[in-house]
Amino acid sequence: MKRVKIGFPESAPLGIYSVTIRISDINYGGHLGNERILQLAHEARLQLLVQLGFTELDCGGHSLIMADAEIAFKAEGFYGESLEISVYAGDATAKGFSMYYRLQKTDADQTVVAEVRTGLVAFDYEARRVTDLSHLFKSKLHL
Repeated sequence: MKRVKIGFPESAPLGIYSVTIRISDINYGGHLGNERILQLAHEARLQLLVQLGFTELDCGGHSLIMADAEIAFKAEGFYGESLEISVYAGDATAKGFSMYYRLQKTDADQTVVAEVRTGLVAFDYEARRVTDLSHLFKSKLHL
């Protein structure tokens, strides 16, 4: 079976955000649910945008919309464990870019639970079409 391999940018993360795995994040297998990984990445993305002075609906004059996502599961996460989510950006084009997330336990081993890549594009909700990323937004993400 071919596995997803996510190649991270070589730059430092744009931000690192802490979360605690909640009981609502646990599935019937007793560990962090696969769909929750993407939700945790979304939360880290929102925290980064706010830190940079943006929202998903206003990133320098445009909105962001997710075009695709990849998740590479690495280890189980359990209720009450603390995670750090490191967020990176790369692969910019005129209209979009990739955001990368590494979800890692804060335990002594710093076990990586998952790696995620989301493809994001600039979107004009009024015109209902993809548009160009703003220069201000690209510069704040070092793209």
